[in-house]
Amino acid sequence: MAYPYKKMQEEDFDYIRSVTAEDRVWTGDEIAREYYHDEMPEYGEYPPELYVEVENTEEISKIMAYAYQENIPVVCRGAGTGLAGGATCKYGGIMLSIMRMNRIFPVDHKNQTITAEPGALLIDIQAAAAAEGLFYPPDPGEKTASIGGNVITNAGGMKAVRYGLTRDFVRCMEVVLPDGSIMNFSSNVVKNTTGYDLKDLVIGSEGTLCILTQVTLKLLPAPTCSCTLVMPFASLEECADMVPKVLELPFVPTAIEFLERELIDIVERRLHKFFPVKEGEAVLIVMYDASSRQELDSAVRAASEAALANGAFDCCIAATPERAGSVWDVRGAILEGMKADSVSQEECDVVVPRSRIAEYVKKAKKIALSHGIRVEPCGHCGDGNIHTEMLRGPEMSDEEWKSATHASLTELYALSKELGGQLSGEHGIGNGRLKFLEEFVGPRMIQLYKSVKLAFDDKLILNPGKVVEFQEDRM
Repeated sequence: MAYPYKKMQEEDFDYIRSVTAEDRVWTGDEIAREYYHDEMPEYGEYPPELYVEVENTEEISKIMAYAYQENIPVVCRGAGTGLAGGATCKYGGIMLSIMRMNRIFPVDHKNQTITAEPGALLIDIQAAAAAEGLFYPPDPGEKTASIGGNVITNAGGMKAVRYGLTRDFVRCMEVVLPDGSIMNFSSNVVKNTTGYDLKDLVIGSEGTLCILTQVTLKLLPAPTCSCTLVMPFASLEECADMVPKVLELPFVPTAIEFLERELIDIVERRLHKFFPVKEGEAVLIVMYDASSRQELDSAVRAASEAALANGAFDCCIAATPERAGSVWDVRGAILEGMKADSVSQEECDVVVPRSRIAEYVKKAKKIALSHGIRVEPCGHCGDGNIHTEMLRGPEMSDEEWKSATHASLTELYALSKELGGQLSGEHGIGNGRLKFLEEFVGPRMIQLYKSVKLAFDDKLILNPGKVVEFQEDRM
């Protein structure tokens, strides 16, 4: 039974048009199907009753105040690149797109920050910073994601080893609450202990607490040089065992990734992107940034010596931008390659302590294979975030696939918990992992999550049915 939300009528549509514009509102069958789902249609396709493209904070405030008064659910959507079924209208209502709100304001050099609206693309934020000789480090794989989506899901990515997550770069934000109130969380200051830290609570809340309308981000001086190393190993276990060796060195790597040869072969075969290193059943990719050539050379020398001392066939140095680009192009194309090589996909993006990576990967393969599923782990082994990609073959029926993936995920999440890990490293809970959350964190934690949700959204109108589910309380 669905929540008792109001089914939208023509007068509701007319009100939204009156506070926005006729040519920015679509209803019913006019709404394109692409807005029914995110990048994982397997987590559900849900049509909104109305789709609106907003242009400013005031429009959002008026829409939310009306939705609050009329008990209409609202889902905020950015570029739609999420992988957890988060930005979907599970209970109908309004889908509110912020992609027209895409202004990027001039860099504030005195504070080393940049301010942008939520629809600005990550790639454009990075370019605007680089044009001023500065650097925005968070680097998730999807560069065409909106910065608002990055903030509200606390995006991670490959450079989190050295620089951290999106949360570490958000100075302050303007938001609209579910009742239409416009609020500012923190300000452009380096530290702040004024009351509860609601800014950091909102970051990663997956659009369930408020709508981000503007964000100010910390920038860093741009590194003057960088280098990518590829270390081929005979097995994934040896590859994973190298990770702590790299982290023990007196140089902090920017990124540490692993790939098995089978995944590289898929990308080469399906997408015609070719990896420059042909040796090894698994490879460790290590990137270093530095402010001087001397510092970089010292890091590269130490890592190369450690790799050879710990069983690597070689340590290949991708010293030119072109050669490094060919390495990272293959790494970045993994999801696209797997989509091309399978009927459908399911992903488990657990995070485990770095010391347990090899153990997790070995057992994860056995779990998925025991249920008849082909599995391809890859990921950010510098921070223990393993993407366990499950691929469906043409021989599996819908029912077999659904049953096998659910059984596999149940065991994989239990394994992560047993190893001291967490349910999701960066993709979030959304709708796709909701059914696994309570068993993983326990009922008391779910009570805390619900209390937070109700403190922001007492009518449960903002992105309902994501992260926490209240259905049993409102039937």
